[in-house]
Amino acid sequence: MPVEDSFDWLKDRGEDASLLFSTQSAFSALRAVPATIGLAVSGGGDSIAMLHLMAEVAAKTGRALRIVTVNHGLRAEAADEAAFVAAVAEGLGLPQDVLRWEHGEITGNLMERAREARYRLIADWARRHGIADVALAHTADDDAEGFLIGLSRAAGLEGLSGMRQCWTDAGVTFHRPFLGHTREELRGFLRRHGLSWIEDPTNENDRFTRTKARRALRSLRPLGITVERLATVVRNLAMAEGVVSDTLRRAAQGVVTEAAGALTFERRAFLDLGPELDRLLLGAMLRWMTGATHAPRADGLRNLHLALVAGRDATLAGCRFRHRDGVVTVSREVRAVGVPVLAGELWDGRWRVEGAAGEVRALGAAGLRQCPDWRALGLARQVLEVTPGVWRGDTLVAAPSAGFGPGTATCAPSFHAHLLSH
Repeated sequence: MPVEDSFDWLKDRGEDASLLFSTQSAFSALRAVPATIGLAVSGGGDSIAMLHLMAEVAAKTGRALRIVTVNHGLRAEAADEAAFVAAVAEGLGLPQDVLRWEHGEITGNLMERAREARYRLIADWARRHGIADVALAHTADDDAEGFLIGLSRAAGLEGLSGMRQCWTDAGVTFHRPFLGHTREELRGFLRRHGLSWIEDPTNENDRFTRTKARRALRSLRPLGITVERLATVVRNLAMAEGVVSDTLRRAAQGVVTEAAGALTFERRAFLDLGPELDRLLLGAMLRWMTGATHAPRADGLRNLHLALVAGRDATLAGCRFRHRDGVVTVSREVRAVGVPVLAGELWDGRWRVEGAAGEVRALGAAGLRQCPDWRALGLARQVLEVTPGVWRGDTLVAAPSAGFGPGTATCAPSFHAHLLSH
């Protein structure tokens, strides 16, 4: 029997056994995919513990590991943290790559923008190296903190039911094998083995909502509201959310259609779903279209819903809802689409253009005027203007979604596939 099929070797590992069991279980679930597994390691206690645990089990299962560290360029200490991870990885005989987030002025929620950039960089890195699976070191504490943050935002069920155990984005599957363990368990492992880590100073910076949630958890402990108790609540809510999500997916199949990166639905059929399912469906549409992890805040969704009930056009989170003859079309706002990229790269978080060379940016009104046959496609102007155009300077080379020039433009995943993965 292969070692990875047997857990017998864990019986004498004492306090380490539970963590190693979770690690080996994660490896066993990946046996059908390519051998190399990516590990996202920051230098903090959780990710360093994951690195050592994964390295031990990888040696027994014949798996290869490759480490990635993201330097967001936001703190002077980040370079030293990446160097620390490199030293640990070298000591374990593992390769490490450092990715840097190149950015200008950051607007909006800093932590959210950094998180989005991190996942995008890691997914691109994984594809370059032929890595299909990447492990992340989130714990039950992250779920508990996220629950409190959700409460502060008056989140619905989907915002209170915890992190996903695994999901696929841009062809890469992300895994969280330690959601069933606390931060203290992972750091206890490090202390038992005399292993060090680096504390991120932002963990004590009250500018950030997650830091406030962490402090609130400490204050709630005398009431018996602990990480473990909240983790149980989150798991219970996750089971309920799974039932609701199945209902939502079935409802969406009969109501929402997709074309050229936009969504359409009959207003009456949408409202007939009822106030909870239609609110959830609005959140899912916005998440798919923008790539956001969470739906907008409750008051924003409520105002959007009121506009749809009244038959008014509306915008929210960079998306436009437009009524025409009882049908609502949802598309990106021109001002909100992604920055230009080279053809072949991911644009606006969803689109990839192949078969045409140049810079990909929104087609826009000027580009659409150069597409003589666009009306024959039966798609609204507002939809096509935010599809990708391939440009060389001010010259439009191709606009595949508008029927102009060479190449193909693919928007993936589809909306209904997105619902399945969430």
